[in-house]
Amino acid sequence: MLPLPQWPQSDRIPLHGIFTDIDDTLTTDGAITQDALDSLSALKAAGLHVIPITGRPIGWSEPFASTWPVDAIVAENGSVAFRHDDAGALQKIYQQDATTRARNYARMQEVAQQIVREVPGAMLATDSAGRETDIAIDHSEFTHLPQAAIDQAVAIMRAAGMNATVSSIHINGWFGDHNKLEGARWIVRELFGRDLDKELDHWVYVGDSTNDQLMFKTFKNSIGVANVARFVPQLKDFPKYITQGERGAGFTEVANMLLER
Repeated sequence: MLPLPQWPQSDRIPLHGIFTDIDDTLTTDGAITQDALDSLSALKAAGLHVIPITGRPIGWSEPFASTWPVDAIVAENGSVAFRHDDAGALQKIYQQDATTRARNYARMQEVAQQIVREVPGAMLATDSAGRETDIAIDHSEFTHLPQAAIDQAVAIMRAAGMNATVSSIHINGWFGDHNKLEGARWIVRELFGRDLDKELDHWVYVGDSTNDQLMFKTFKNSIGVANVARFVPQLKDFPKYITQGERGAGFTEVANMLLER
């Protein structure tokens, strides 16, 4: 990982926009800081697209989609999003049809209860009531699970045929082919009618944990805020650049680099 100041201006000039994680990337201690919020506004004012992609539930994301200066928020690791329709009203869109969502939801609740029964100390994330297409086990938000328990929960999800990933606070599991990268591809098609794969070098991704690895691997302009160092032992794919500051302060560093173009 290279220090962020080594990010060449030649790679920053042609950028269309920025994808970013939320928890511990935009937020600090569970809330967005004023500097990060101001950075979102400045990026939009500069003509850049701004799209957070999070493992958080769609219900939790609604107030931020309504008030933050962003094009959309993609939630639940790529399966569902809020965007604004032509009249400016908030619109919820899904990758899966209603029948598939209902079937998967019932199966996921069974797996969630199995994890709570079998993994010592495991508990559902407190934001579970807002989830429609995945489940989440808390490992670092309001409780602490050791790595062995995290690994056990992931193994149970995968044995049930689910995808599983670990963010800075939760273990997320879901049925379906979506993930953060597929969510990014999907929302670019939905918003702009374009193929993200044809313009990957014109976008930035900013994240902080193991569930950002696919994005780190895919995007030439991938950046980790400094607290990604916590996950280095678990990372196989690393961001190309790393900020000096952690969390919202790190995101603000990225924004400032972009605004200097």
